[in-house]
Amino acid sequence: MQTNCDFCAYNEYDEEDECYYCSVNMDEDDMARFMQSSYKSCPYYKSGDEYQVVRHQM
Repeated sequence: MQTNCDFCAYNEYDEEDECYYCSVNMDEDDMARFMQSSYKSCPYYKSGDEYQVVRHQM
């Protein structure tokens, strides 16, 4: 499953730079793997949809 950063809970807007950044605190090894695209999808993706659990219960 491919993930989209636009819908991730860790995608935060920086008003000073006027752009979005990933707020996940990665160590150096994880960052290197992530930048080399050895992941098929982001392992840190977290849905920013607050109502996902509620829809699942319906």
